[in-house]
Amino acid sequence: MLLSNRAFDLFDELFRDPFFSKPFSDNTTQIMKTDVQEKDNHYLVDMELPGYAKEDVRAELKDGYLTITANKNENRDEKDKDGNYIRRERFTGTCKRSFYVGESVRQEDIQAGFQDGILRLMIPKEAAQKIEEQPKLITIQ
Repeated sequence: MLLSNRAFDLFDELFRDPFFSKPFSDNTTQIMKTDVQEKDNHYLVDMELPGYAKEDVRAELKDGYLTITANKNENRDEKDKDGNYIRRERFTGTCKRSFYVGESVRQEDIQAGFQDGILRLMIPKEAAQKIEEQPKLITIQ
């Protein structure tokens, strides 16, 4: 007698539900994939933010760290003609990444654009500051 695996598929689907997944598991690594290119005088950063709109994304510079935060809160309610729910799902998600860009980089020096789910940042390279050291005399006793 040949048994169908179809009955087991139901259980497999059940355990693939996000409810049973571990926090910070594989799903979070799929968001905010980032490419960094080094150019002559700046870095070009492309960050994938699928499903997010420009209004959902915030870039903040503090203490030499550039932090990108994407926050999405979406509710969907569909009812049939009697007011019963056909499906009720909520998607809420926040993801955040930080990059050290240097203490001398200012907010107004960074250019940012968002198009088709890609955040593009142009960050100037931190200029190497040449420190001119004055000669220090050593007292001879």
